[in-house]
Amino acid sequence: MPERLTSNRKVIGTKQLRKALKAGRVRTAYVAADADPILREPLVEQCRDAGVELVEIATMKELGRLCGIHVGAACAALLR
Repeated sequence: MPERLTSNRKVIGTKQLRKALKAGRVRTAYVAADADPILREPLVEQCRDAGVELVEIATMKELGRLCGIHVGAACAALLR
């Protein structure tokens, strides 16, 4: 499933994910298990409330790599 993160229709990062959730544009959200819980937990709750599929990735470094960037990412999402 994470292979799909190479799509152009994605957002990377906490702010972008929150904006996309608010706009109802998120199809699948990806959250790094090692992300700061202060950032992670509210995002997980927002995704559940919105009925968005949520996928947990082991590390921020791995999520960043899957997104095609050279730094870690706490979260990312595929858009509708």
